[in-house]
Amino acid sequence: MQKISLSVDGMSCAHCEKAVTNALEDLGVASVKASAKDSLVEVEFDEGKLSLDAIKSEIVETGYTVK
Repeated sequence: MQKISLSVDGMSCAHCEKAVTNALEDLGVASVKASAKDSLVEVEFDEGKLSLDAIKSEIVETGYTVK
């Protein structure tokens, strides 16, 4: 398992946090914690099943910007 923190722009409320969390959970991450206040998404995932690029792409497709 790999744990990463991503800086994400555009999240401004609890709804934004939930949108990112749901999208990444649907993608198959082990755990995710999104913080609009800190503009941060912490993700734990199995790098054998998911790539970092896939996670970043899912966040972008959800409407946010990964720095």
